[in-house]
Amino acid sequence: MEVRRSGRRRRTVSAYRDGEKIVVLVPDNLTGTEERAWVSKMVARVERRERRTTTPRRWTDDALTERAQELSDAYLGGLAVPESVRWVGNQRSRWGSCTPRDRSIRLSERLQRMPEWVIDYVLVHELAHLIEPHHDEKFWGWVAHYPAAEKAKGYLAGWSDAARIDRPPSEQVMPGEDVD
Repeated sequence: MEVRRSGRRRRTVSAYRDGEKIVVLVPDNLTGTEERAWVSKMVARVERRERRTTTPRRWTDDALTERAQELSDAYLGGLAVPESVRWVGNQRSRWGSCTPRDRSIRLSERLQRMPEWVIDYVLVHELAHLIEPHHDEKFWGWVAHYPAAEKAKGYLAGWSDAARIDRPPSEQVMPGEDVD
């Protein structure tokens, strides 16, 4: 950490990361006690911001497939066995999609910055399409086995609303077609 005092700076305090150190800019007229308090506050602020904007999770596709199988075993009785699970960058209005015909699941890369329980929910949702392709009562019954399903749906709805992303309607699809 580095503290830089400035005679031109009168009232504002700011901080930023410069390589390995955090630089805190303070007015020259602060007392030692005031400086220590501001430095502590600003370092905490920079570190908090960095935690929120950390590099996204980069699970490999194999790790996603393995996680999907664990979730299927835990919540769907092992009935949903995907052939492949992978991240994709082209899903802007969906969190995931599934093609029951070839048993493939794709997750939006936007999920990589979200809590693990939200990613797990999307995986369970897509896995449920391997058992029941339509968004009908049976489908939602399978999804409901995931204990954080309602919480995750609310999280994603809130995120979508905040980002002004239209949520796709539940669609009726024919077996073998892509479903969300």
